[in-house]
Amino acid sequence: METQLTAEEKKTLLRAARRALEAGVRGDTPAPIPASELTPALRQNGASFVTLTKRGQLRGCIGVLEAHQPLAEDVQEHAIAAALNDYRFPSVSSAELDQLEIEVSRLTVPQPLHYTSPEDLLAKLRPGIDGVTLRDSSGRRATFLPQVWHQLPEKEQFLTHLCQKMGASPDAWRGGRLTVHTYQVEEFHE
Repeated sequence: METQLTAEEKKTLLRAARRALEAGVRGDTPAPIPASELTPALRQNGASFVTLTKRGQLRGCIGVLEAHQPLAEDVQEHAIAAALNDYRFPSVSSAELDQLEIEVSRLTVPQPLHYTSPEDLLAKLRPGIDGVTLRDSSGRRATFLPQVWHQLPEKEQFLTHLCQKMGASPDAWRGGRLTVHTYQVEEFHE
């Protein structure tokens, strides 16, 4: 990250995500963030993922890799989408709202990772630091945030699961025909 968000900016984004989540689950449109709380960093285009957990277990995670709207709006949009549109889970119910914890990940711009062999790819990955995006020749794509390294600390295991998430063969990463990008995140949570 070129510049880190301040503690107050992080609190603003978490409050905005919480309000958007609650409004979205009720079927309402979230109220805009007060202009007085929108610093230049929050008005600047930014890419984010919002992750919802319930008792430490994943309950929803949605985001984008490329910035296309102000960071504050991006976080609000993805808080609602994580609750209602993550195909892996049923929509969040209003009864669950008090049990959910929100985590926001602000992404750097993804950078291509050039590699010459499966071994070279493994050598260049930085567990716990890099988020990784894989894309195959048919256009399928999947990503894991850097936080996923906590559950999948072995590089081979991480890539195997990421290939499966993409809908490819678990060992597709060994074929050398995937496009790989890495990025980092500034992560914070309630």
